[in-house]
Amino acid sequence: MTRFPRRAIAAVTAAAAAAALAACGTTEVPEDGGAEPAGAAAISESCAEDTTTTSTGPVTLTDDLGRTVELAEPAERVAVLEWQQVEDALTLCVAPVAVADVEGFTTWDTAEVLPEGTADVGTRGEPNLDALAAADPDLIIVEAAGPDDPIVAQLEELGVPVLATVGADAADPIGTMKGLFTLIAEATGRTERAEVVLEQFDAHLAEAKQQVTEADLATTDFVYFDGSVDGGNVAIRPFGEGALFTALGEELGLQNVWTEETDPVYGLGRTDIEGLTTVGEANLFYTSTDDPEGDYVSELEKNELWTSLPAVEEGRAHAFPSGIWTFGGPRSAEQAVDAYVEILTAP
Repeated sequence: MTRFPRRAIAAVTAAAAAAALAACGTTEVPEDGGAEPAGAAAISESCAEDTTTTSTGPVTLTDDLGRTVELAEPAERVAVLEWQQVEDALTLCVAPVAVADVEGFTTWDTAEVLPEGTADVGTRGEPNLDALAAADPDLIIVEAAGPDDPIVAQLEELGVPVLATVGADAADPIGTMKGLFTLIAEATGRTERAEVVLEQFDAHLAEAKQQVTEADLATTDFVYFDGSVDGGNVAIRPFGEGALFTALGEELGLQNVWTEETDPVYGLGRTDIEGLTTVGEANLFYTSTDDPEGDYVSELEKNELWTSLPAVEEGRAHAFPSGIWTFGGPRSAEQAVDAYVEILTAP
């Protein structure tokens, strides 16, 4: 379950999560629960060079559940319970005072670096409410599984404004990613910074597309996927139409060939190794981040079906660098674009 955003986890464990949330107020608070983040020393180089301004007036905005969120001033002490939103805050040069699953974030999302000392407030599915309160945030950002997600009401009981967000929508994956980034910027007074970052992203994508076009590829067909190991069997999760990494590949001029059923939120499918034999001559790209729940890549490499695929035999099956979060914000998306370009334009 580690590699799913909380919204996907909650979709299959809503009842269990609700029960755990009700109990987590009695959980012991970590010793560093109220620690201040180290600040600018650990924030990205682009933030060290940032010259954009932060607004100071009252903030009224509508979150992704249609709720009105009012702040007397832009949030400064932000607690964030999903990795995409953590990344977004850091890209906006806002260091969260608390984050859910710090270790998981640092493993799966290397687009930004958390300052040392950032309070860890439990898992994304079951945050520790006592630790959250001890961090003294002026805004809590959570990814909601839907309008009736019990976590929103639980968090509101802390007496802190809650910004409920939606990180993905297969109808418009890139637009949704940008919209969430902009929403967090509005809440933190960092709209000017967001505009700069998104302009950089668009320019980066346009330049990358030109590089791929000039590479004159033998085939532009592709499938991106990740996987897991369950009882010794490899489960493959193809990224179909509507997945963020699929959309990025298509923006570069590639043609997605995974046309089986996918979910309406993340654009993800489900198959096994044999299912990959249906993609013909397509280039294959896949996640390589080490998963403590099982190394599916090693299992692939031992499988004769995998090694007989055209892309594998011809050296067109490529692992993305470790730590590129497939459900991330603009900076993760830029990492993905760079990975596509480096692979496709290699001599």
